[in-house]
Amino acid sequence: MSGRGDSGIRPDPAAAEGAADGAEERAEDVRRARWAALGTGALLALAGLAAALLRLTGSAPARIPAAYGLGAVVCALAAVLGFRGRTRWALWLLIAGVMVMALGDQFD
Repeated sequence: MSGRGDSGIRPDPAAAEGAADGAEERAEDVRRARWAALGTGALLALAGLAAALLRLTGSAPARIPAAYGLGAVVCALAAVLGFRGRTRWALWLLIAGVMVMALGDQFD
């Protein structure tokens, strides 16, 4: 190997095109994960808020709607973090929010 610039070795255009396709697929996966975290977090936050309002109008103890409300807040925070690209944190916060809501359901 002489290291000369005119050695005749040319980069493979097919390999460069494959790398570009891989980057596009990765970007699409990242975008899909962000929207999934946003949608799931928003849906769970609305469900928790609705459950808290329904339990608040009934004769349930105060800690039950508070647990649903706290779980809804945690899920809303997960939706915001997921939209900003922190999908791992969003996943864990979604799990924690649902667990808090389930704990509120156990109080009943």
